[in-house]
Amino acid sequence: MKVYTKTGDKGTTALFGGTRVPKHHIRIESYGTIDELNSHIGLIRDQDIDQLYKNTLMHIQDRLFTVGAILATDPEKATLKSGKARLNIPKISNEDIERLEKEMDQMENSLPPMTHFVLPGGHQTVSFCHIARTVCRRAERLASHLNELEPFQPETLMYINRLSDYLFVLARKLSHDLQAEEIKWIPNKES
Repeated sequence: MKVYTKTGDKGTTALFGGTRVPKHHIRIESYGTIDELNSHIGLIRDQDIDQLYKNTLMHIQDRLFTVGAILATDPEKATLKSGKARLNIPKISNEDIERLEKEMDQMENSLPPMTHFVLPGGHQTVSFCHIARTVCRRAERLASHLNELEPFQPETLMYINRLSDYLFVLARKLSHDLQAEEIKWIPNKES
């Protein structure tokens, strides 16, 4: 199978189900940003970090492929004529969301409480987490907009929201593990 199909040469692409839409369609922006996020998470996973984090990140990457598939499915063609779902894969579950929450709770147990916003940075690996977090927030904004226009499985949007929280906590935990300075943002006062 060739990578290039030439079917998108006029600025359109196909959703699952065959519907063709412009490449700038909100649905394409949504799952394209999830794909971008998945690549950033791969970059974090490639760092010299604890294997537990790598395993969790690999699981997240798997779930993001599912999120992308959900977002790439035309809702009008989500069900086949037989009545079966077009996507024959496990959807995002409450267990997926709870797994992120559990991971965050475990990491936060070893961290000092947050008293201020923190400036992103301090170590390259931590910065990669913050970049992934902000891409995740953008993905959430796009998916939220798409959900207003064409609703999809609620757990999918919840998962994206929780994932950005997870990436923030992971950044803090990696700062701690790597003994990187966590710089608090303390705004200057007007005189």
